[in-house]
Formats: sequence, C-alpha cells, structure tokens
Amino acid sequence: MPVPWFLLSLALGRSPVVLSLERLAGPQDAVRCSPGLSCHLWDGDVLCLPGSIVSAPEPVLVPTHLQTELVLRCHQETDCELCVRVVIHLTVHGHWEKPEDEERFGRAADLELEEPRNASLQAQVVLSFQAYPTARCVLLEVQVPAALVQPGQSVGSVVFDCFEAALGAEVRIWSYTQPRYKKELNFTQQLPALPWLNVSADGDDVHLVLEVSEEQHFGLSLYWNQVQGPTKPWWHRNLTGPQTITLNHTDLVPCLCIQVWPLKLDSVRTSICPFRKDPRAYRNLWRATRLQLLHPLGWRLDAPCSLPAEASLCWQALGGGPCQSLVPPLPRENVTVNKALDFPLLKGHPNLCVQQVSSWEKVQLQECLWSDSLGPLKDDMLLVETRGPQANRSLCALELSGCTPLLSRASTVTAPYLLAWQRAARLGEQLLQDLQSGQCLQLWDDDLGALWACPMDKYIHQRWALVWLACLLFAAVLFLLLLLKKDHVKVWLRLLKEDVRAGVASRGRAALLLYSADNADFERLVGALASALCQLPLRVAVDLWSRRELSAQGALAWFHAQRRQTLQEGGVVVLLFSPGAVALCREWLQDGASATGAHGPHDAFAASLNCVLPDFMQGRAPGRYVGAYFDSLLRRDAVPSLFLAVPVLALPSQLPDFLRALQGPGLSHPGRLADRAEQVSQALQPALGCCVGPLGTPETGREMGLEAGDET
Repeated sequence: MPVPWFLLSLALGRSPVVLSLERLAGPQDAVRCSPGLSCHLWDGDVLCLPGSIVSAPEPVLVPTHLQTELVLRCHQETDCELCVRVVIHLTVHGHWEKPEDEERFGRAADLELEEPRNASLQAQVVLSFQAYPTARCVLLEVQVPAALVQPGQSVGSVVFDCFEAALGAEVRIWSYTQPRYKKELNFTQQLPALPWLNVSADGDDVHLVLEVSEEQHFGLSLYWNQVQGPTKPWWHRNLTGPQTITLNHTDLVPCLCIQVWPLKLDSVRTSICPFRKDPRAYRNLWRATRLQLLHPLGWRLDAPCSLPAEASLCWQALGGGPCQSLVPPLPRENVTVNKALDFPLLKGHPNLCVQQVSSWEKVQLQECLWSDSLGPLKDDMLLVETRGPQANRSLCALELSGCTPLLSRASTVTAPYLLAWQRAARLGEQLLQDLQSGQCLQLWDDDLGALWACPMDKYIHQRWALVWLACLLFAAVLFLLLLLKKDHVKVWLRLLKEDVRAGVASRGRAALLLYSADNADFERLVGALASALCQLPLRVAVDLWSRRELSAQGALAWFHAQRRQTLQEGGVVVLLFSPGAVALCREWLQDGASATGAHGPHDAFAASLNCVLPDFMQGRAPGRYVGAYFDSLLRRDAVPSLFLAVPVLALPSQLPDFLRALQGPGLSHPGRLADRAEQVSQALQPALGCCVGPLGTPETGREMGLEAGDET
C-alpha cells in the first residue's frame, strides 16, 4: 500500500530538512483570501504589461510582500507535479486628500467626502511567473471593506494556487497592480534539483521508487541516523534515473534514512527518514539488538538505532520462574546503545542477569552474566540486607513468592509458593550462620544495604543422601522377594519369552494377496479380508491399497517388486481364487502365454501369472504360496489341479488352518488361533453377504466354477 509522497527538499546548512508537501487535486488554478476580504480570479491568463507608475489621488491597495510555498498538484493519485503557491500581502497606500479651502466650503465639503471615505477599496493585482521555458500572468481582483481601510496598514493577504514548475528550475515572480501605483515586487527562487521519492510495500518487499528524468545522475545513500553518536552508512550507490530500489521488510529499522543528491559539484544533499513510526521497523530493531556482557563487570547493548527501553539487573533462580528485579544495584534507566557500561557490583555471579525492558513494560532481552567464565546457574540463595536509620538491619531471602524474612515461620503464603517459602524459613537459621561464618559471597554493598549469595549445595546433598538410602532399601527388599519366589519367577519369565517370540514372529510375517477383480463387490470382500488379516497382525500387501504406485510403475513391475520383497523376508504369497481368477488361469494354461493385454492396467493378478505359474510348474511353490477361495462363491474342484501342490483352503470354513498357514507352524496356541479366526470370520460376513447377491446364489457360483473346469 503506497504511503504519501515526500519531496526531498533543500538542506539548510548541514542539517537536512524534510518537508511533507500538501497535495492539490485537479489542474484548475484557484485563489483565496484572508477573512474580511473578497477575491476573484479572472479566467485565463492575461498579458504581462506592467505599464508606467501613476499617482494615486486616493487610497489604493498595493502588494507589499511575496511568499512562496511548494505544493503538489496531482492529476491522478500517483501523477503529481511540483507547484509554487504564491501568497501576496496587501497594504493601503495613500490617504484621503482635503480641499485647499476647506473653511470656504465648510460643511458642504465634508458631505462630498463622506461617501468616498465609506466606500470599499478594489484593486486588480497581477502575478507574473517565469520559469524557462514557461511564462504566465494571472489577474486577481481583491475588494477590501471600508472598515479595514486605514492608510499605511496591512489589510490581509491573497493566496494563489499555483504555478507548475520543474525540479531544479529557477523561477521569478513579479506582482503589481493595474494601473501600477508602486514599483513591482519581484522574487527569485531556485527549486530543488532532486527526485521524488515514493515508498510502497508489496508483500515482504519495500520499494523505494525515485522518479527522475532519464539519464540524470544522482547519488543514493541509506544510513542509520543515530541520536547517540555519528550516523552509520549502510548502502551507497551512484545511479542514473529513474530507479526502483527493493528492500526486504526485515531491513527496516526506525532510524533508517535515505539521502539523495545530484552528482554535481557542491550539490546540496537531502535526507528523509520514512520508517520512524513503522511497527515492523521496531520489531526488526529488537531482533537486531544484541546484549553483550563484558569482563569483568561490564555490559554493552549493540543496536543500529536508539532504543526506547530501560535496563535492570535481576536474579534468576535455578528452578526457573521469572527473573526477579534487583532495584538497589541497578535502577532502571534509559539505555545508551553501543557504549560499554559498568555494573555497581563487587563480585560477579552466574545467576545475575540483565533485562532490557521496552517502553511498553515488556521484557525483550535477557542475558545472564559471564556464563562462559562462571559456568551455569547455581542453586544459591540470594539474601537481601536492608539498612535503615540507627543501625537497623533486616535480612530476607529472595524467592518466587517475594523476599521471605529469615527466622520467620508465621507468614502465610499461597499454595504455588508454599514449598519455596518453607525452604527459606526452614533454613533461615542455617543461612544466618553461613553468612556470619563467611560462607556467603557478597555481591553488592553500600549505605542502603547489601546482597549476599549463599550456596545451598550442602543442604541438597543431605536431602539426596536420604533419597539414595531409601532406593537401596527398596532394592534389597525386592531382591529378597525374588529369591523367595524364584520358581514362580522362572515360570513367568518362560511364558513371557514365548509370548514375545510369538508376537514378534506374527508381526514380522509378510503376506502378498493376489486376486482377480471380478467386480466391485468382490473387491470390497477382498479389502475386508486384507483389513482383518492386518489385525492379527500380519503385514499385508494388496493392490487395492497401492493404486497410485500401480499406475506409476505398471502392474507387472509392481508385482515383481512386492513378490521379491515378500519372499526375501520369509513371507507368503496368497492366491485368492474366484470364478474370474480360475478363468484367467485356464486361459493362460491353454494358450501357453499371458493374456494380460485384454485386462486393465490395474489387474495385478493377470500380470502375475507370468511368474506364478512357472513357480508351480517347476516345483518352487510349496512353502511360498497358499491358496484360498470363498466356499460360497466357488467349489474346490473348480481350482485347476496345478495349484493343488500348495494348501488351498476354503473361507471362512477353514479359517484356522488358513491363519496357521500364514503365520507359520508352532507360533500360536490353539485357543488363541480360534479366537482370531472368529474375529476374521465376523469381519468377512457383511462383505460376503453383499458379494453373493450380484453373483447369484451360492449354487450359481459353483456352476460358474464347474463350467470353467470343463473347458480344459
């Protein structure tokens, strides 16, 4: 979304100034005047003929001062031209003349002068504008009421919008009345010879569009304008217009400024900083800020811009939780970036941390002191000593719930902090003894108080000694029980070993299921069988679940890959016979070649016959293949005799034998195998009932099988 345009204006001295220009809509000229005056702009331009100076017999209006202002006249949203606005200040010139013999005429003369003195003044003011190759003259009519007519006094101003001019042009402006009563006013101005800058955002990119004339040479510099310290240059190029510079939104920071100047001798440079109020720039500034801890007790905040933040010192406990601010050692103060600062501490400690808090009270950065040299956080207790008048002294332990007074057990604390409070209160006397005996490290000391870090390692070691003693006692009791019940333990371990072996073996056996896609109902029945077998569990591969791979590789290539993997892992190939499968087998046996060309690209069964039938003919099938058929759809004698070299089992009547053949011998107890067969049978019943309907009655299925058998 484009932001308002800015003119890179002239720099005053060494400090660049940026003006945000007013925008005027439309190409029409306009005039307006100060309150009390009335003004009118004549249509069209007039001739620039000032003429000779004439005397004014009565008071007249004359221009006494000219001012100009740069504005933008925009014909469209992004089509703007530089325009010069002119402000003319008007003054009453001359006075009312009295007759030479005022006494002779007496009252009559006064009556004659009464009418003109009460009349309003009217003037025609000409504005002449010249800027090579343009020249214009406009005529303004101004009327001043009698109440404002005071000789020698200013009556107001008239504003004209506006004369268009080019960048870098020198403009000359004259103003006089018609007729001319005084010498004309003139004004000369050099307009900036710098390009327009348009800043726009497009997704993650920010575009700096500099609209300058072609072949105009200028310099462009991006820099960080530091409030504290000198500016930091970031990017500089000598370019030829027009140009579009693309920045990533992560490069934006509030102090990123743009400086442009024409590549001429002693040219004036102009700067603009358009990202001072951009929320993205402030987020990027915090991401680019780094907190550096210096040895022995110093710190430094490195950032490209000044930060609206404060720094504070805090204590980070080992158990986690928020870092607790320590107000006395380092009160919050504004951050000075890129400058080394010192801590008012006597000694360093790894639990002391520095926080950078933004102006909206949010912690942005936190670093703990000297972690490289002092090691990780310690489980130390921080004691805060407060000193008051008349040598009053109090000590408290800094914890999550606050600062717990030592030797005080009467305080009540909320449940989340009860354990921490009890720790400080329980160890209060020991902590005081450690402090008095010099075992605590003093971190800070002044007239207001002190900070002490007292180690808690010895108390932790005592507690862990009790824990280890309890663990050893429990282990001894458990070992004694195992010795007393060793026979039961042996039986339990043997049963566990058998179950583990059976489970691993059943889960590890792979099964490749091959079938002929007779119709949609039969495919649904095959899917139900494959899903039920996966619950045993077996690792089942079926083309129903691999249609994408089948389309990409082809049916024959897919079958070869699956067959090779299944047999290499000691698995089994399941041939599921149906009337369609029997017909395909007999067709292959009669022709002596594959008939896969007449079948669809997803028919893995037809493609597999090239490898399956040779295995049976050459005696390699036993132990590697298992046959099966649904007894409600096919009779056993319909299966070609070549495949009877391997077990061919009816489903679901011979499900236990079928599952035993898939899982391998001696891997399941009879009772467990019967339960699994019952589960598979129940899973097949809905799909089996749907499949019988479209094919006809079970008898019809058998007749189809017999007809197929008679063909050979």
